[in-house]
Amino acid sequence: MNLILRLIKVLLAARFGSALGVLDVSVIRLRVWPNDLDFNLHMNNGRYLTVMDLGRIDLMARNGSLKIFRQRRWMPVVAAQTITFRRSLRPLQVFELHTRVVCWDEDFVYMEQVFMADGRISALALVRAAFVEEGRKIHSADVLAALGVRRRSPPMPSGIKAWTAVEDWHRETSSSDVRHRETEAEAELPEESP
Repeated sequence: MNLILRLIKVLLAARFGSALGVLDVSVIRLRVWPNDLDFNLHMNNGRYLTVMDLGRIDLMARNGSLKIFRQRRWMPVVAAQTITFRRSLRPLQVFELHTRVVCWDEDFVYMEQVFMADGRISALALVRAAFVEEGRKIHSADVLAALGVRRRSPPMPSGIKAWTAVEDWHRETSSSDVRHRETEAEAELPEESP
């Protein structure tokens, strides 16, 4: 987290802000500063991902989960994320970041994070997050029980199901032996003619 001043601002605002439920939307207002810009003079694509951390921290601080996670030494971690850019965020432009939990399954919580400026979407992201303790993944049901949430997940949207299938495939292929895959690929190459 290299946005320490923004982090402090978010934590202070969350402390005095209204409490949120597990499915409520967190909204934080930020501004595009010169150190957020790339050579095209709009917010750098990597900065969006860093700013998204602030939205998730605000949501956890305001729904009470951040305190519980610290007490239990549970670490929220991002397992995967994808982002679609629609409109640039310009220098000194004020924008809002909306963060909400969409649904969950046995192992992951799925969140949507939307960057809004001038009443329009600038970027839309999906995040797949997990909770770990000493390298062990904690089931979503245990996390929700610790938060006092006694409900089933909302239905998983078809887009998240499709994205999850791709992410699961990535995990499966990355865990297999890379050298084995390279050997298979080389075997499929046609032989060079003399």
